Amino acid sequence: MQTGAITSYIDVAQVALYAFWLFFAGLILYLRQEDKREGYPLENERSPHVQVQGFPPIPAPKALKLAHEGHRIPRPQERNLDGILIPTAPWPGAPMQPLGDPMQDGVGPASYALRAEVPDVTFDEQLPKIVPLRAATGYYLAAQDPDPRGYQVVTADGRIAGTVMDCWVDRSETVVRYLEADAEGSSGARRVVFPMALARVDAKRRIVKVVSVLANQFVEAPMLKDADTITLREEDRISGYFAGGHMYATPQRLGPLI
Repeated sequence: MQTGAITSYIDVAQVALYAFWLFFAGLILYLRQEDKREGYPLENERSPHVQVQGFPPIPAPKALKLAHEGHRIPRPQERNLDGILIPTAPWPGAPMQPLGDPMQDGVGPASYALRAEVPDVTFDEQLPKIVPLRAATGYYLAAQDPDPRGYQVVTADGRIAGTVMDCWVDRSETVVRYLEADAEGSSGARRVVFPMALARVDAKRRIVKVVSVLANQFVEAPMLKDADTITLREEDRISGYFAGGHMYATPQRLGPLI
């Protein structure tokens, strides 16, 4: 056999086919294992000592270095919902029933994740990304858009729940993410920040409609720890609270549409 004449004695097409099969099998195994990083192991309601993970097994924890947090997180932190939810039936997999106020407890549509207690930051300057206009130098509302500051906040029950005092702008996307209002009827000064996406600005009537909550629920919305910054966890908490009101604000919303 001459040097380099391997192809004369080996079926190259068949070898390439087998190599592809091995590669593809390995790829499927890898992807199937990687997709178990979220949601596994499954909880067994019959026994807390049994973990359901199937084949292939759960991969080793992957540490991610996030720029805005400055440390590695091997696995996301889970909320403890003991004493907040109970099953509606004795069999495994039954729907869960909230025991208290689901909006305040943050369950169901009002759920939120335990994200980091730090603000998201811009890419270049590493500054807090979402801040009120009073703290965002160089940012302003466009002249052709309505300025909601000074508008009254009207909730689903038609009551005035507060007055808009400021707009929270996203420095990276240059859009308004949240509105900030002085809550009516609250004991002492209470500023409520609520998502712009769940509000409707009526410039003619000078009102901002928030139909996902009632006036008393608006006043009791989660507050920020710092007046001029919002953390990643606070973003989830506030967005979940107001979004959850579409289901939990009134008993009628829990019933069927027809």
